[in-house]
Amino acid sequence: MRFFPLRLLRLFAKLIAGLFTSTTTLKRASPEARRETIETWSKALLKIAGIREVAIGFPAQSNRAVTLVANHVSWADIFALNAQRACHFVAKAELRSWPIAGKLLDNVGTIFINRSDRKETHRLASVVHALMEQGETVAVFPEGTTSDGSNVLKFHASLLEPVVAAGGEVWVVAIRYLANGEPTQAAAYIGEMTLLQSLQQIHAAAPLTVELRFLKSINCAGRTRRDVAAEAETLIRASIVGDSLNA
Repeated sequence: MRFFPLRLLRLFAKLIAGLFTSTTTLKRASPEARRETIETWSKALLKIAGIREVAIGFPAQSNRAVTLVANHVSWADIFALNAQRACHFVAKAELRSWPIAGKLLDNVGTIFINRSDRKETHRLASVVHALMEQGETVAVFPEGTTSDGSNVLKFHASLLEPVVAAGGEVWVVAIRYLANGEPTQAAAYIGEMTLLQSLQQIHAAAPLTVELRFLKSINCAGRTRRDVAAEAETLIRASIVGDSLNA
């Protein structure tokens, strides 16, 4: 088992390096180079943290605009999805205040929103539509918060309004964490847990595997946001709960 202070130091160094890259070369990079850099960097960060990323059933990479809709377990979900396909995440505004990581997320195109402000819905729609026109990938966690990973919380359809209104394409993704091949709550980032406590918990259980399972592509044309949210929630819950029961 890797000595925790050493792992923490390496993670901090990786974040600092990522912050530097995101404020310099990434801003001048082509869209393709930017995506490749984010994906490679995210894989490396997860590896340092003691997490291996495995993607199952994803369609071949393409430049067409899609929105990833997934359940939310851990801070590591962001980097796991980015390792598979560089994304612009829709995230609560509080994340922007995270030391180092908040600035890094901002630099790579995270869309921070204040969910208590109704005006944010219009701004979100404008930003998401612009990204879709550029062929970018957007990622949303419709639960609005994290769970322990053993089940799925109710999806908030309002977060899917921009992509549904534009008749876009949603990729439904189930996220779960495994230790020695069995489901684990070691990566869950819930309640009043601090990031340091989460890292300690992951370290104690490492190596972990984060499994990203592509379940379905939903064409939102002619659908309502509630229909799309309900279908995605049902698909992910069936995958997560079914896998837990069969483990």
